[in-house]
Amino acid sequence: MKKNLRKKYIKIRRNNYLEIDFTTITNIFEVIKKTYSNIKIIGGYIPINYEFDCLNLLKFLEKKNYIICLPKIKKNYHMDFYRYSFANPLKINKLGIPEPIKAENKIVPDLILVPLVAYDNSLNRLGYGGGFYDRYFDKNFKVKKIIKIGLAFSFQKIKKLPINKFDKKLDAVITEEKLK
Repeated sequence: MKKNLRKKYIKIRRNNYLEIDFTTITNIFEVIKKTYSNIKIIGGYIPINYEFDCLNLLKFLEKKNYIICLPKIKKNYHMDFYRYSFANPLKINKLGIPEPIKAENKIVPDLILVPLVAYDNSLNRLGYGGGFYDRYFDKNFKVKKIIKIGLAFSFQKIKKLPINKFDKKLDAVITEEKLK
């Protein structure tokens, strides 16, 4: 069932993709700043397959002196986050996703902007099926409580997603319209 939902919502996302304007970026920043005032380290992602593009938001946050980090894929469907600056180059990993080249600045974010294929009313997230984010949250929850913010378009919302014991709920979802 999840496989069919992924296929359907990736196609919907491709056909309805929206460019994120600067007003939306500043509104998202204000929501994050107001709601999560104690954060300093923000994890993001390089968007692929018509995902909600958070790059301008990450650049904006970097200018506001937040520490930015991006994921780097490891063996066995694991990943870690590494400090990143937009002045640094990226390399393409085996999944075709750009990631930091340097692996010596491993860091655990206070808040992670999470890509998704679909989400539901209960803040469950449908990803690509590799479980990278779920494993990361499970592993690092013992280290610190990471705030998990899904970034999505409003048309990616589904009434109810099928979930299993490994799926980790998001703390919130931000769309081009508002914080959910």
